[in-house]
Amino acid sequence: MPSREVVEAFAKRLEDGDFVGAIEQFYAPDAATYENNAAPTVGREKLVAKERGVLAATKEVKAVRIGPSLIEGDHVATRWVFSFTNAEGVTRTLDEIAWQSWRGDKLIEERFYYDPKQLGR
Repeated sequence: MPSREVVEAFAKRLEDGDFVGAIEQFYAPDAATYENNAAPTVGREKLVAKERGVLAATKEVKAVRIGPSLIEGDHVATRWVFSFTNAEGVTRTLDEIAWQSWRGDKLIEERFYYDPKQLGR
């Protein structure tokens, strides 16, 4: 079960824009993430590479947590608003819920739930 301090430290890394650092510090080596119902990305190294790809394709990414993260045992739920600005200056906003499973202080699974229409898909 993650402590409140660990969950807050993870959220702060995201709010500070250190997305890769958050993955490297808080995700377990065998962690998996799911975008809605898509197939998972498995393994911290693959998750870091995927995140670097997202960051390289954007001019700026901002994360704002809406309300507190809710912790119940090994599960954490957080509402986020992410803003992605591309090279042309167009910003798209993604309002999502992140549902996480933790093993101690390491994140082992994260599922992102959002309406893909928010990103023009």
